[in-house]
Order: sequence, then C-alpha cells, then structure tokens
Amino acid sequence: MAAEPTSWSERDWTVAPGEILLEALEDRNMSQSDLARRMGRPIKTINEIVNGKAAITPDTAIQLELSLGISADVWNNLEATYRSDLARARSQRELAGFGSWASEFPVKDLERHGLIETSGGLAGSVAALLAYFRVSTPSAWEQHWLTHGAAFRSSPAFESSPYASAAWLRWGELAAEAIETQPFDPGRFRDALGEIRELTARDFALVREAVQDLCASGGVAFVVTPELTGTHVSGAARWLASDKAILQVSLRHKTDDQLWFSFFHEARHLLEKRRSDFIDSDARAQRDKDRAEEDADRFARDILVAPADYEEFVRDGIFTADAVRSFAKAQRVAPGVVVGRLQRDEHVPPNRLNNLKRRLEPGATK
Repeated sequence: MAAEPTSWSERDWTVAPGEILLEALEDRNMSQSDLARRMGRPIKTINEIVNGKAAITPDTAIQLELSLGISADVWNNLEATYRSDLARARSQRELAGFGSWASEFPVKDLERHGLIETSGGLAGSVAALLAYFRVSTPSAWEQHWLTHGAAFRSSPAFESSPYASAAWLRWGELAAEAIETQPFDPGRFRDALGEIRELTARDFALVREAVQDLCASGGVAFVVTPELTGTHVSGAARWLASDKAILQVSLRHKTDDQLWFSFFHEARHLLEKRRSDFIDSDARAQRDKDRAEEDADRFARDILVAPADYEEFVRDGIFTADAVRSFAKAQRVAPGVVVGRLQRDEHVPPNRLNNLKRRLEPGATK
C-alpha cells in the first residue's frame, strides 16, 4: 500500500479532515462520486465529510485507507485533532468570559513564585488558574473552595480574600505533595514536637530540614510558603488525607518568635481529637477567639516557655536585654521567643527589645 505524501505528514494537523480529503481526491483526479462508489457509501456522506458536516469514524477511516492508500491512522488522527481543536477554541471563548473571576486572584504573585504561567490574555490567565487548582471551571472552584471548604470561611483570613487565601492554601498542598510522610501518629507527632522545641534557639534556616523530617516522622508535612497579596495569614493546619496532615506557615512577620508561635499553634490543631481544618491570621486578635483557638494559643505559649518559670521571671520584673538573654538560655529557646511572649502579655511595649528577635531571611522559605 502506498505511503501517504510527506507533505501531509508534515502539515499542520489542525486543518479540517475534509480539506485533506478534498486535496487527496484532486491529487488522484477523483471525484466525490468516484470515491463514494469505491467505498460503497452515499455521495451525501462524502460531501458532508468534505464540508466538515460529518466526522470521519474509525470505520470510515479504514475505508478511506483502502480506497485512497492513505493510512487509517492519518484520518483518525486528523479527526481527533480537529475535534479537539474545535473544543479548545470553544473553551477559550468561554474562559475569556471569566476575566473578572481571574482578576480576584494574586496572579502576578503566583507568576513571580513560579506557580503558574499565563499567556493568551484573560483566557490564558483563567486556564492557568484552573490548572493550578486542578478544577475545570470557575463554578467548580467555588464548589470546592467556597462550599466544600466552608470550614475556612469562619476564618478572618479567608473572609478578607477567599481567592488569595485559597491560592496560598493550594501552594501549601502542592508543596506537601512532594514530602513523604509516615502515617499520622499523634503520639509520634507529640514526641517530634518535643524534639523540635529544642531546635527553636537555633537559626531557622539551619534547622528547617530537621523540623520537616521530624514532622514527617509523625505524619505531618511541614511547609513554609510566603504570603500572597491579599492574604493576612500566619499559618494553617489541614488534613490532606486520613493519614497525612499539613502544617503550613507564612513567615508573615519575618521574626523567629512569630514563626515558632505559629508553628506550635497549628501543631495543636492537628492534635485535636476532632479533625478540622484551620487557617489563622492576626485578625483573630481583634475578635473573640473560640475554644480551639484559645487552646492552641495556650499550647504554643506553654510549650515554648515553661509556665512556672515564666511567672517567676515576670514577678521579678527585670526585662533588660541581659535578663532576657539569660532567661532564654535557661529555657533553651531564642531570646526573641521570650521577647515575643513579653510583648503579647504587655509586660514590655511592642517597640522594645526587638533587636533580640532573629529576622528570617527570604531563603528560609526555600
């Protein structure tokens, strides 16, 4: 059987199959009626294929192969590609109508962090966002994030910008997928938290991998993802599966005291008997906290600084830099952690002793 012409195998396959069929007939000095007789098909069927009104079925492709010497695979591929291109063109027109939806997201931030690549105007941005969230339509996104994810809606962070917050949470999911963890074990995770507490006095950039490994041993993927424009998040605690959790922090304030408080706050959420998802922000401080949030605050506060020792330190009332360093050394935590506690409890104003806090470099998020 003769091979199909090289020009056809190299041509742009997005053309309609009927156009290729018409060219093939002209090359062979064959009319549509001639082809209909050779195939035993009505002339109307051949005419509809030529004019793009009828599709080339697999059976028709085999008949064309026998009648014209052009492989059935060529016809099948032409038809499949053509129909796919038509569907994609329809989709692009539809996606372009969702520009206002796409504008709600921090697209530039997502591009800057290499999370999405946009091209093709509004339709390209919409398509990139849908692919990022692994949903097919904006309505499907709303169903998943605004209905299925209703637990987040009680959070001030999510209420302020559900689109930006969802994008940040999705970033955490993607990062967590790359982290292998043991099945979640609350006992092992508690033990890991004790070991992690011993690392809080060191530079976070130097212990980040160790913290991640310890969390993974207890079934928790620990990820650090910077804030996105429109978010005001400090951290989140979520369940990716029945045996895998995610603890996500943002380094919102870029100091070690805030980092470790957020870390242990979210860790407490994961240890609750009732498994729920949480996303936390500074706005919590301006509102009445529920029992779970108060419990998480207390857990983070007390694991970082022993309550009895802290009470004695506060009673002495000496909050010089040297006194804080000495107390932090005895507690085996960073001085900044003690400063943060004193500031939250209003024993020192928020502008005092900040030089004892360790600033977190951008590389700490890598």
